[in-house]
Amino acid sequence: MSTLSDLLAEHTELPGEGVDHLQRVVGEWQLLADLSFADVLLWVSTDAGLAEQDEDARLVCVAQCRPTTAPTAFAEDAVGWVVSDSEHPHVRQALTEWRIVRVQDSGGGNPVRREAIPVRCNGDVIAVLSRDTNPTQQRQSSPLEVAYLDCAAELCQMISEGTFPTPEEQSEILSSPRAGDGFIRLDPDGIVVYASPNSLSAYHRMGLTTTTLKGRDLAAVTRTLITDPFDAQDVATDIRAALAGKAGKRMEVEARGAIVLLRTLVLRPGGNPAGAVVLIRDVTEVKRRDRALLSKDATIREIHHRVKNNLQTVAALLRLQARRTQNDEARLALAESVRRVTSIALVHDILSMSVDEEVNLDEVVDRLVPIMADVAAVNSTVQIRREGSFGVFPAERATPLVMVLTELVQNAIEHGYEPGQDGTVTLRATRSARWLDVVIHDDGTGLPDGFSLERSESLGLQIVRTLVSAELGGSLGLRPARRGGGTEAALRVPLGRRAATRV
Repeated sequence: MSTLSDLLAEHTELPGEGVDHLQRVVGEWQLLADLSFADVLLWVSTDAGLAEQDEDARLVCVAQCRPTTAPTAFAEDAVGWVVSDSEHPHVRQALTEWRIVRVQDSGGGNPVRREAIPVRCNGDVIAVLSRDTNPTQQRQSSPLEVAYLDCAAELCQMISEGTFPTPEEQSEILSSPRAGDGFIRLDPDGIVVYASPNSLSAYHRMGLTTTTLKGRDLAAVTRTLITDPFDAQDVATDIRAALAGKAGKRMEVEARGAIVLLRTLVLRPGGNPAGAVVLIRDVTEVKRRDRALLSKDATIREIHHRVKNNLQTVAALLRLQARRTQNDEARLALAESVRRVTSIALVHDILSMSVDEEVNLDEVVDRLVPIMADVAAVNSTVQIRREGSFGVFPAERATPLVMVLTELVQNAIEHGYEPGQDGTVTLRATRSARWLDVVIHDDGTGLPDGFSLERSESLGLQIVRTLVSAELGGSLGLRPARRGGGTEAALRVPLGRRAATRV
């Protein structure tokens, strides 16, 4: 099945910030679906100007979430549906008018209540969330349902305003409590106005002796139950911070032998304080099983650590050999090998400190820059700097990409400047839903007459061409700089589905 990134890359030209925001929305929407008792679908428009009406524009469903608290409104998977405006006019209306649109639709068999919520990012509407409710199984308006729906309405308004979710709230969403695990609604003063039965059960396991939480100060109550005084203070501070409008966070605490997850959510629809929500989940048994997996994760990290150490040993041996040789050409070749081995070792060093097989390329590049700058300082004073973000890459693609960047920067330093010449090499990274575009710009002497990348006999450029085409499935070009003189190496690496089919 296609991922959200794949479908966004296929149907839109969203910038990286827009893609990141939609990923955050999808990371939170199981909570929204459960609170709404509704299916939540994410729609984007295929036209370039998302808020502009276009006769050829179509709406595409790029993600779907079913509620665990109610029957689904769609028996079939809606992801990948391409529909016209006439089929879902409320979605197009929300997209063009930038407001929440509610309709009642009883066609097609089962009656479905529909609502479209514009998703705003940096002041622009980039997508629409639709909430589709199948009310065939009528429920009484219980206090739990009323509390859920009120909270869902406030979260939807915040999504339409672009205030939820925020980057600060994106933390370990998959392991965060859900609404059904335990739901507590607080008023602006931090007093409990509703606590679900499951939340009461969790608090009783933590040591609560009273039969209810309603009407009590949750921060004060929770603080008295948690075993560790520092954790108790942190939880109380986090709850009060959420009431003040600061982004909440996920916390894991122990209380009387029980282990629970707590997460606070700020509620400020229209910028007005409306209290907060606290989600709680009893994970005592889950944590016991998780401890059995820690040794496996530690083993994987240890392997990466040892590979890194072995590569550093190889680099040290090559460096020692370079000092002993009297041949300038051999010394240069050994120095280049040291640099290549070191760049691979850095990737394994990052992996040895991570629990997953993904690499933050910004961190790797920032650690490589001083090494490359030291090499450049031998013959000239060339500065190296990074602009933009490379983002996170899978380990199998991060290694060749790091090697490509290292070779291109080194090539710019060695061939772009005369001995003693000063200058700046800039790595500019731009990431969208479809591509990672990197431009390595130097302000040096420029390309020699008649230069051809395909006919170049440089070992470094041959390595780069092979890695870009075979490992990354991307493209590379060398051209005179468009402004400021010098040379630009333009690298384009596919993301999403394109990357998966080529790797």
